[in-house]
Amino acid sequence: MKKLLVSTLLALSCVLAGAPAHAAMLEGLRFDDTVRLGSRELQLNGLGVRAVYIFKAFVAALYVPQKTAAPQAILDQDAPRRLQLRMLMEVDSGEIKKALVRGMRKNVNDAEWAAMQDRVDQFARTIDSIGVAREGDTINLDYLPGQGLQLAVNEVSRGPAIGGADFYQALLEIFVGPNPVDTRLKKALLGQ
Repeated sequence: MKKLLVSTLLALSCVLAGAPAHAAMLEGLRFDDTVRLGSRELQLNGLGVRAVYIFKAFVAALYVPQKTAAPQAILDQDAPRRLQLRMLMEVDSGEIKKALVRGMRKNVNDAEWAAMQDRVDQFARTIDSIGVAREGDTINLDYLPGQGLQLAVNEVSRGPAIGGADFYQALLEIFVGPNPVDTRLKKALLGQ
């Protein structure tokens, strides 16, 4: 009995030693304080829920190289970043595409929009490849300098990377820009 207790405690301590020291929780979902993207470690800047009317659509997590409450600092940097969406309900990719493209359009001027039109079309096709985002799915919108935006669903990459820091900035502006889709979500992602 004593050997069983010692071996159980030893196994438990090994499991706990491998677990991250801190994690954030929201809507019953656990988010690591740090993630690795490329060769960089990113910090969890903030978490928030996107609700549409009375429905909670997803929890968003923003990971950046260095925590900041200044949205322009996040938008202007050409550094790895991750916007993670964890779905709280089933959503058709057409609705996701419409919301993201409309949000990007709202945050750029006509010249910027014209300059990224081919990439917007590529992004729309990539989102279409999702089909239906189901409750529990994780959508990562990752940016690596020199490579661009890579969309992944449940850790599986979708489509080729979409180049340009300007494109990723337009995407992030939906969430933390001057005309965000949800001001409460913006504050939460900025850790406010």
